[in-house]
Amino acid sequence: MAQEIENDTVDRRALDHEPYAIAAGLFVLCGLMLAFPWLSGRVTIPWDSKAHFLPQFAFLAHALHSGQSPFWTPNVFAGMPQIADPQSLIFSPFFLVAAALVPEPSFVLEDAIVFAMLGMGGLALMAYFRDRGWSAAGALLAALVFAFGGSAAWRIQHTGQVMSLSWFPVTLWLLARALDRRSAGYGAAAGAVAAFLVLGRDQVAYLSVLLLAAYALYRVATDEEPILSALAPLLAGAAVGSAIIAAPLAFTLELAANSNRPEIDLEGAHKGSLPPGSFLTLISANIFGSDGPLKDFWGPPAAVFGTTDIFLARNMTDIYSGELTLAAIIAALGARFFADREARFFSGAAIFFALYALGRFTPAFQLFYHIPGVDLWRRPADATFPFGVTLAILAGYGFNLIERGEVKPRALRLMGAMLALFAFAVAVAIAKDHLAQAIEPLAISALFALLAIMLVLATATGKLRGGALLGVVAALMTVDLAVGNGPNESTALPPAQFDVLRADSKDPVMAFLREKLKENAAPDRRDRIELAAIDFHWPNATLVHGLDHDLGYNPIRLKILEDATGAGDHLALPEQREFSKLYPAYRSPMSDMLGLRFIATGAPVEQIDEHYKPGDLVELTQIGKVHIYENKTALPRAQVATCAMHVDFRQMLESGEWPEADYRETVLLEEPPLCHSRKDMPPDAARARIVSYGNADVTIETHAPPGGGWLVLNDVWHPWWFATLDGEEAPILRANVMFRAVAIPEGQHEVRFAFQPIRGLLREIAGN
Repeated sequence: MAQEIENDTVDRRALDHEPYAIAAGLFVLCGLMLAFPWLSGRVTIPWDSKAHFLPQFAFLAHALHSGQSPFWTPNVFAGMPQIADPQSLIFSPFFLVAAALVPEPSFVLEDAIVFAMLGMGGLALMAYFRDRGWSAAGALLAALVFAFGGSAAWRIQHTGQVMSLSWFPVTLWLLARALDRRSAGYGAAAGAVAAFLVLGRDQVAYLSVLLLAAYALYRVATDEEPILSALAPLLAGAAVGSAIIAAPLAFTLELAANSNRPEIDLEGAHKGSLPPGSFLTLISANIFGSDGPLKDFWGPPAAVFGTTDIFLARNMTDIYSGELTLAAIIAALGARFFADREARFFSGAAIFFALYALGRFTPAFQLFYHIPGVDLWRRPADATFPFGVTLAILAGYGFNLIERGEVKPRALRLMGAMLALFAFAVAVAIAKDHLAQAIEPLAISALFALLAIMLVLATATGKLRGGALLGVVAALMTVDLAVGNGPNESTALPPAQFDVLRADSKDPVMAFLREKLKENAAPDRRDRIELAAIDFHWPNATLVHGLDHDLGYNPIRLKILEDATGAGDHLALPEQREFSKLYPAYRSPMSDMLGLRFIATGAPVEQIDEHYKPGDLVELTQIGKVHIYENKTALPRAQVATCAMHVDFRQMLESGEWPEADYRETVLLEEPPLCHSRKDMPPDAARARIVSYGNADVTIETHAPPGGGWLVLNDVWHPWWFATLDGEEAPILRANVMFRAVAIPEGQHEVRFAFQPIRGLLREIAGN
């Protein structure tokens, strides 16, 4: 016991002399330097970051600053329950606070939040290292690898997954501290942070939770303290975390059950597998030309590797984390490396995530697929995110061993191993007939590898230590990552390219559509538009501008909408505009019911709609490559029908056949038919006027002729909407396959629709 106390005292003294404050300061400084191209506004994070998350951010800010609810949006997919959408940012603290403070979020603000979250994760990882008694230099290396290496760098445009990744080190640090100290307080803190991780509700969050759960079990099994002593921190964490996630997770699970993709089959998941050749990017970031023109990219899943049925963008296959990362792990590998239980755990985790990411390329994923929850996700390759975390920890730990003199790297062995890796990369380039393209990036990487080897050997001999060592580690990693993982076509594009996503955009197409909507305004109208095949970032622009789009960009959509309209998750290309049996062409009762008045397309409409006939739409103008059409038969958003026709919606969806009816007077319901003739009545005997239309609250003044009728609101039907008629509860009927209707008696009445997600969820749970 005395010896243990003495050893602990020595370790604590050594830790007290570790320059962690300097290391943290250097990490922040290096992070600012690496993020500067984005923070300066010279470039911005593109693709999903702007096409999907920036519009969500803008909608959230606009809703909060206008006093409206952000829980439902009418601006995409004919209406969408934002409170249940994992990507709406409502339950993302950094974005929620920013949206509450800033009425018009900028591109720089969005990018800064992403980098700030990565910085938070890096600092938390350093705190984890400090608690383990590992060196500050190793912690600095791990933090830089985590925040600016691997998928964190190359897939930074996947904002949701990056946010989930960023919460992981914070949770790990607090969980480890809770188990170290058997502290219920730290356990509760770990549970609270883990809740924000879980609320990412994506595959990175899912895999991170698996990793944390495995870590907790591993610690309980290997700690010297009694197993029962771990109950207090673990139960405290579970209780706090469960309390935070219960409602949001329930909303999302209910959405998943009623969405277009409740699960992904094994074959579908296999198409998102990481090709084995992708691991060559650990040696050189740009060996395949990942940062250059797409036409010059030759790496997997390109045809030269025989994997053309893998659906991954080129940036998804790049996991470069710096040459010092490789050198530190290779130099430290050995019996001493695996003597530490944390190193053993994260080594096993790294192997697990590598096999998981490979998907169909090993038999392992077929086993992993049976783990509960795996079938919810479509890309095994997303495991490169947690793989990068384990790599960062192992590299930092290995460098710690080298610095402390606990391992003695052999110069020839280290140089030989690194040389063998580069020789293998060269051999692959020769075999694939791309040596001329690969030689320059390999040469650049070889230079950084040589510098990394020199740093490892200088550290091992004690020639570099303290602040000087930290400075060299920071400098080498910053330059290496800036060169290898710096701004490129996948991660940084000119902000001007996304001008339509600014609230004050002067884009002529958007300006024209706004003007036409104003010209055609009427008390019963709130016309929708469609933005098809213009560019990747256009479909969700209506979330920024407060216009209503019949479609949008989101991998999750309400099943009722997709079944009725064929709505796909994107509209960037002509072939992505999908139709359905019930909505086979723009000239259709469905487009009229949607109130789809104006259609802007990046190609002539006949290239998008194969059933298009001249005269179906009126072409108003062409602005650049964008053609703008008008559907003059689009129905109002609110109307009063005096006839109800009984139909089977399921049969309609299967057959694609609409009953013969005048849909200005008739509503389709799954109830007995009833009609009140409008013959000899004035035109305005049945009318509706939109009094107010908010995100989650719609009030309509109606007038029904003798016999009454039905108010039809052409917004997508959803069970969390409720209605009142003159202040009294009234049932909302599913009408015209996917819309809403409320029965109204003769005379003038007020109907109010309110989106009440908690009440709706409780009703569904109760089975009512």
